[in-house]
This record gives sequence, structure tokens and C-alpha cells, in this order.
Amino acid sequence: MKRNVIAFLLISLLATGTLFATGTVETSSADSAKKTVLQFWTWRPEDVEFYDNQIAKFETENPDIQVVQTAYKNTEYNTILAASLSGGSGPDVFQGRAYGGLATYADSGFLEPLEQWMPELKNYSATALLGATSPTDGKVYGSPAVSQTVFMYYNIDVYKKLGLSVPKTWDQLIANFDAVAKAGYTALGNGAKDGWTLETMLGGMGPVFYGGTDFFNAVVTGKKNFQDPSFIKMVEKMKSLTAYMPKMYMGIGYDDMRSNFINEVSPHLIAGSYEAAYFRAQNPNLNFGIFGIPGEKATDPAYVSVYADMNFAMNAHSQNKEAAVKFMKFLSSKEFGKSIVSDMKMVTSVPGVDASSDPFIAQVLELQKNATPYLFLVGFRYNQPTGSSLWQAAAQGVMAGTISPADAAKQIQDGIASYYKPFQK
Repeated sequence: MKRNVIAFLLISLLATGTLFATGTVETSSADSAKKTVLQFWTWRPEDVEFYDNQIAKFETENPDIQVVQTAYKNTEYNTILAASLSGGSGPDVFQGRAYGGLATYADSGFLEPLEQWMPELKNYSATALLGATSPTDGKVYGSPAVSQTVFMYYNIDVYKKLGLSVPKTWDQLIANFDAVAKAGYTALGNGAKDGWTLETMLGGMGPVFYGGTDFFNAVVTGKKNFQDPSFIKMVEKMKSLTAYMPKMYMGIGYDDMRSNFINEVSPHLIAGSYEAAYFRAQNPNLNFGIFGIPGEKATDPAYVSVYADMNFAMNAHSQNKEAAVKFMKFLSSKEFGKSIVSDMKMVTSVPGVDASSDPFIAQVLELQKNATPYLFLVGFRYNQPTGSSLWQAAAQGVMAGTISPADAAKQIQDGIASYYKPFQK
């Protein structure tokens, strides 16, 4: 089935006429011709400058290796990568997904097992390695790079101007939304055009209503399912937020959402920790903070969804594995991990790096005291249809008003139950 997924992505890409790199680079000088050229792909065009700087450091230490970075839009990356790897080419080293996203490529034979090349991986935490390991053979196919956390960003200056405080209950959050809306702002900048952003929204506001880690463990083992009243209630709460989202929110995509917050049109945005560096780069004067979205009682844990976001992976068919391993080791070094924290404002997975040295990351780590797994990504992305694809489609229907929360829950449950044995009892 996983090979069929890759084949489908390949057909889709060829049908649209999209081209991809072949992994070769022509050089004009005798010196560069002697170098081993590595193709390195990422899904974050906004981080090109960061990786250019890191690549320059690596090339200074390894003058016989040239690294060529190619960045694709995140929504196009999977299709382009799948088509390239299926065609026997593609990058030597690349940003790889985690959990089921990694397993699909590993089980298709596209990823190089890394433990034989990088014994230092044994020093990584079990949580980080979970997202880099194929459940099929138990081998590690990625070097864990970063973890992400989903929460609420808020505009500190707007809060000060209106005399608001960080909410401790859901009712207080809604009162804050009402106050900023009355002052002329769009209370919540999130939209529903891109289904994956509704999964992000779920990660930020959902766990406090469906029950956090207790629900996650119960649904993974089949003791509960997605038609549980707590899950349906969560979907109802999400639907209620449309009253505070932008007009025509079904047409508001990812870039629009970020612009709403960066340009101070909206003082709230449910998003991931990966946004902080981008926000600062686009608007250095933006004064923002973060908080975990509260429950109905002040004593409810303000859960934040946490997940292994990215692994650095190596193409199993690379012709430059020795050089690729050197670059992989660089991307797994403490020095690189420190740069992830200081420059990217992300929580690095590299062992031994003091992530709390950055004030923003220190806040993220504080919120992680109420961490819970990112529901569909961590638990239900290993088979088709994935929990994520089911949720994203159903959530768009709910937000658009075409299906009820109860019907959405049934669609998700039925889709996963088609292959998930714990749901087939």
C-alpha cells in the first residue's frame, strides 16, 4: 500500500509537469570539479538564509564537499520528493518527515538506515527516536532535528492597551476575543483554506477538551474511539471559534494567517513554535507572547501538543554516501543544535544542548510541562487513509457548515477502522 502511495504521488507530479533536480551539478572550474557535490533539500523556503550560513560553515571545514540547497514550498515538498526518489534520483540528504511520513519512505526502500553510519544516534532520547524509526523493521532512518509545540500566540502590546491578561479559563479566552473584536481587531487570525492548518488548530485547542494524553493512550489502544463524546465536544468548540476568525475564513490560507498576526490585524494565532523566528524576521517590532489554551476550569491542564517535526535523512541510492554522512553528522552536532535554538527559535533534538538559554524556548519548555502527543500525527499516520487526512477533510466540512461534528467524528472513526485492528473489535 505504501508503494502505491509513492506511485500515486509520482503520477500526480508528472501529470502537472513538475520538474525536479537530478542530483548533478555542472561546474565551471577545475577546483569545483574535484569536489563531491551533495544535493540537500528542505521544505522551508523561509529558512534558506539560515541553511546557507550553516552550509558555509560545513564547507569551510570540508573544502572537498559542496552542498547545494534546494527549498520547496512545504505543501509541494512531499510530492516532489516522492517522485524524485521513485525515479532513482533526488537529494543526497534532505529534511524528512517523522512517524508515518518517515515510515512510508523507509518501507519503500528510499531511506538509508543510519545506525551503522551514526552510532551517536543512541544518545538521542527515546521520544525523539520514535519519530525517526520505522515500526516495520525497528531501524532508525532519520537523525532527529527538532520538536515542535502548538499553542496560542498573542500580541502583548494589544493586551496591554486593552488591559487584558493571559486567560486561565476558556470563558476568559472568549472574553478576550470579544474585547479585541470590539476594539476593531480580528480576534483570531486562523483560517480554514488549508486542511493541515486545521490539524494545527486541533493541536492547540483540542487536547484540553478531549482529555490530553489519557485520551491519546485510550484511543491508540482501542479503549476509546473518535466518536467519544469528549472528542465530539472538542470539534464543537472548534466550530464555535469561527465567530472570531476572519471574514471568509474558508478562503484564508497559511500565508494569510501569518500575515494577520505579523501585521497586527489579529492579536491571536494558534500555531506552532516554528513560527517565532519568521515572525521576528518579518516584523522585528512585533511584541508577542505565548500561552497554552485553557480549559473550562482554571485547574484543567493547559495542554500543548508536542511532536518530533523533522529528521535529517539520507537517500539510500545516493552515490555520495561518505560525504553525505559527514554532512549528516554536521547537522547532528551540538554546534548546529545551538544554532537551531539561537537562530531558528526551535527546540533542538540534539542531546546536550541547553535549549533553555533562549528566552522564547524557555517559555516553550515551560508550556511543555503539560505536553501531550500531537494526536493524528503521532498516532495515526502509518496507514491509508491517515488520521491526519481524515481529520483535515472532516474539519473543513465542519468549519464550512456542511457536516456536523458528530458526522465528522464518524467519518474519522470509520476511515481509521478500515485498517486499524484495535477499532475492529
